[in-house]
Amino acid sequence: MNNRNFRFSALLGCLITLGLSACGSDLSTESSFPEQRGGTVYQTGVPENRDTIFGEGGILGGGKKGLDDGQGGGGIGVNSYLWRASLDTLSFMPLSSADPFGGVIITDWYSPPESPGERFKVTVYILDRRLRADGLRVAAFKQNLDTTNNWVPVELTPKTITNLENAILKRARELRIAREGE
Repeated sequence: MNNRNFRFSALLGCLITLGLSACGSDLSTESSFPEQRGGTVYQTGVPENRDTIFGEGGILGGGKKGLDDGQGGGGIGVNSYLWRASLDTLSFMPLSSADPFGGVIITDWYSPPESPGERFKVTVYILDRRLRADGLRVAAFKQNLDTTNNWVPVELTPKTITNLENAILKRARELRIAREGE
């Protein structure tokens, strides 16, 4: 065996031994958890008036404002009425993605049972934390099946998209009125 192969074998043996020794376990009966340092343990939960570095309501918002005023809160970053109304209005379509922090809802392709040769896809953008008509934007797509079984894009009329936006806004107003009536 030459000197170079011997060094390589010795180095490899050392690395294997070192690696295996790092995998050893401590079989002692003492706990390996660190001692508790600082902090406060509340027996009845976190007090209401506790200050945090993220301000009132913590990192997700939801302080005194919340779902009551539709300004977000409860973990979502957009208007809660518009969010819920969008989900309700599009509930017949399969969802592909829903991002409550960014305010984007994307449906998967949907083919109506009465016309299997066409399909629709909708993306809803909620742009504001307030319940406003300009706080909502809808993009809708339609495709028809041609004679060679390929989906071909078809232009939707602006009125169709406007009608969909109006349906969402109407549902949001209904949700707000129902909430105020409670």
